[in-house]
Amino acid sequence: MHATSAVKARLHPGPASVKAIADVDERTDWLEVRFDIDGIPEAEIRKLLRALEDKSKYYRLPGGALMNLDRPDFREIAQMMESAGIRSSAVQGGGVRLPAIRGLLLADMQGQGGAIALSKPLRRMLEHLRNPDHLDFPVPERLAGVLRDYQTYGFQWMKTLARYRFGGILADDMGLGKTIQSIAFLVSVLPEIRERGMPALIVCPASLMYNWRNELQRFAPQVKAVIADGGKAERIAALRDALASRADVVIVSYPLLRMDAALYAAQPFHTLILDEAQAFKNDSTQTAKTVKALQAAHRFALTGTPLENSLGELWSIFDAVIPGLFPDQRTFASWPRDVIARRIRPFLLRRRKSDVLKELPEKIESIHAAELLPEQKKLYAAYLAKLRKEALKHLNDDTFEKNRLKILAGLTRLRQLCCHPALFVEGYEGGSSKLEQLMDIVEQAGSAGKRLLVFSQFTTMLELIRRELGWRGVPFFYLDGSTPAAERVELCQRFNDGERDVFLISLKAGGTGLNLTGADTVVLYDLWWNPAVEEQAESRAHRIGQRSAVQVIRLIAQGTLEEKMYELQQKKKRLIDEVIESGGEASAALSEQELRELLMI
Repeated sequence: MHATSAVKARLHPGPASVKAIADVDERTDWLEVRFDIDGIPEAEIRKLLRALEDKSKYYRLPGGALMNLDRPDFREIAQMMESAGIRSSAVQGGGVRLPAIRGLLLADMQGQGGAIALSKPLRRMLEHLRNPDHLDFPVPERLAGVLRDYQTYGFQWMKTLARYRFGGILADDMGLGKTIQSIAFLVSVLPEIRERGMPALIVCPASLMYNWRNELQRFAPQVKAVIADGGKAERIAALRDALASRADVVIVSYPLLRMDAALYAAQPFHTLILDEAQAFKNDSTQTAKTVKALQAAHRFALTGTPLENSLGELWSIFDAVIPGLFPDQRTFASWPRDVIARRIRPFLLRRRKSDVLKELPEKIESIHAAELLPEQKKLYAAYLAKLRKEALKHLNDDTFEKNRLKILAGLTRLRQLCCHPALFVEGYEGGSSKLEQLMDIVEQAGSAGKRLLVFSQFTTMLELIRRELGWRGVPFFYLDGSTPAAERVELCQRFNDGERDVFLISLKAGGTGLNLTGADTVVLYDLWWNPAVEEQAESRAHRIGQRSAVQVIRLIAQGTLEEKMYELQQKKKRLIDEVIESGGEASAALSEQELRELLMI
């Protein structure tokens, strides 16, 4: 450090000891941080901390002497203030009170340079969050023989977070039993729910409401669960009756929660379970705002895909389950990936099938490529040329971003041509190489005794497949977004019981919440931009209870943008690994460069 002689002459010798002591009161939600600086009165500490905030090198004491702030202990205090979001303006009487959750942001700083001291209760809390099984909460008796070891650990993790009034994201791979782990938690807090007269609230996609009720009846028949659906008057009556009759659990869908937002926001709940939490991954949506307005003592999100395209999605889910844990979305996204990975670790539990289900049968993945039929190829080439010309014009005019949606819509048309031109070409009477290939697979599977799930994101494509199977006399089940929730459960049961060997399912409506272990072959008729969505579909068959090896077949039209899409998928597969598990550099959502590559411009 360089200073003039005049400055040196006025330098205060400095305090012998600079400390920030952090303590947590386990009975409340408050963290207390006290600043202790030798020779500095409490009234002066706030001003000194303001100087640290402003990154000043010196602080002028009331007598005019300058205190050197450019020393390791003060730098450590400044770093702690930034990490925990402490503002000098909030400091009163030499200390500040913060939500207890901020204490977790100090974990990285413990023992760095000696200026930060964590109290014993705070250190104990941090230790419990690092090792959730140390507290050893008893598993509810009825479920003790049902939960697998890793599910018991998940239950302990939920109980540990709840003890300290924190929330979390249970992000196990699809098919690992996030529902049953949550049910075990609900059963364990049932006495509290009844004592306080505050029910738990389960929010899920409409298609899963009856699945939740059935699972509760199966594993926890003592839990009184009510589904709040139907018309407006019927829904309001259902919720009021549930509260009046002291129901233990209320189940509602995201769309109905949005419609009755004010009603739910006014009612405090004991526990909030947010299933398929990717439903509110976009913080600006009404769904996200509605979910964040709910009141609950304990909050948990369940999702096999906590992060699909960007870090903003992960931030949005965390903001719903542990408000205030992280700074604003922009600051969060600017943090190094390893810092994000380290800070989310206590609150995000993710296990892969390959790690915990050694006995789960093998999953064999293969690509079946088919060349477009001549008439198909002609249409594809013409449409591609038109789209390239359009995209090139926008690139030259620097209006690419403004026209992104139009370009994506054009890419969808190309993908539909790969599936079957009849999806949008009026009067098309030709064939489709993919449809022919699928019919070959269905025929071979029938001969080999295989049972198929066929997924497509286009319901019009499923209709064409449906018609073709009808002509060939192949019996099948069918499920899309219009299938009533109660009927979905029945169809799955009938399929798993061995009735019919083909199940046609729309990717969006059937990619979550279905147990179809009666199948041993999954056909993905068309690709999706994000591989996590496809993995959800695969997990309808490759999950607990599956006894046979599962074959996953992707149908790809050769020489088309589908091949490029597959390459893009492989890049995106790294995103969860890097941030959720290892903390590397994350890739972005579909970028301009990627769109260029898809169109080969």
